[in-house]
Amino acid sequence: MPQDNPADSQKETSISQDEAQGAGADSPHLDEGEQDQAADHSSPHALVIHEIVREEGETALERTSIALTWSALAAGLSMGFSFLTMAVIRAALPDATWAPLLASFGYSIGFVIVVLGKQQLFTESTLTVILPVLVRRDVKTLLGALRVWGIVLPVNLVGTAIFAWLLSVPDLFEAPVIDAMHTIARDTVAHSFGITFLKALFAGWLIALMVWLLPSARHARLLVIILITYVVSITKLSHIIAGSVESIFGVINGDVSVKAYLLHFLLPTLLGNIVGGISLVGLLNHAAIAPEIRDVA
Repeated sequence: MPQDNPADSQKETSISQDEAQGAGADSPHLDEGEQDQAADHSSPHALVIHEIVREEGETALERTSIALTWSALAAGLSMGFSFLTMAVIRAALPDATWAPLLASFGYSIGFVIVVLGKQQLFTESTLTVILPVLVRRDVKTLLGALRVWGIVLPVNLVGTAIFAWLLSVPDLFEAPVIDAMHTIARDTVAHSFGITFLKALFAGWLIALMVWLLPSARHARLLVIILITYVVSITKLSHIIAGSVESIFGVINGDVSVKAYLLHFLLPTLLGNIVGGISLVGLLNHAAIAPEIRDVA
């Protein structure tokens, strides 16, 4: 990553060697190999997690517009598999109260593809890109963050629309699967603006927390992604990208009006996801370690 000009006097994160190495780094009771074992089994310091997530944000800020566009399109398309897999599972289950508990595991598939595939998802960037802004506190970084969001969000939505259109091709799937898609689409816009906003706030909160947890998850990254997104699904929270595949499918097939999509899903979900990701995770987690961030020349 390019080094900042010292004249800019920008605030960067400095991590001590002990913080990076973890527990046991200076223990007089352990030899070098045992110190490495202790470090491998210890949780990273909060400042280390902050730096890892911030570096992801820095990487996004440095990407070209065309790279962001293709990555965001891939993410929007990939999220469609959450909708499809959930509908396939629901179609195979009886009409029982416990059926959604199993079908909701399908919701995690798109997130697994996007997160492990390092594709650019808007709700992840509400945390990663905001951390460089909070650290640097300058107009240039803020404009860079707005550039990333301004590219990623609309292109994510284009990807969801393409996937929803593909799902609408006649005879592509069996009737029970199509029926399940229609049901899911109608449920996506079933609430008022205020309720959807609150559901989206919790969803943005959880997805940003997932991003924050991943650096310390190590080999359990897959499990963390599945568990967090499963909670989003079973509680029927609103996610701007995953939900757009569902609701746009409803618009294409006449289950959802354009007005309902805009007022009962898109706008309240976008606002809620942003507030949940930036305020409840980005600002709070940054504030928790802000006293440990030091100015460097």
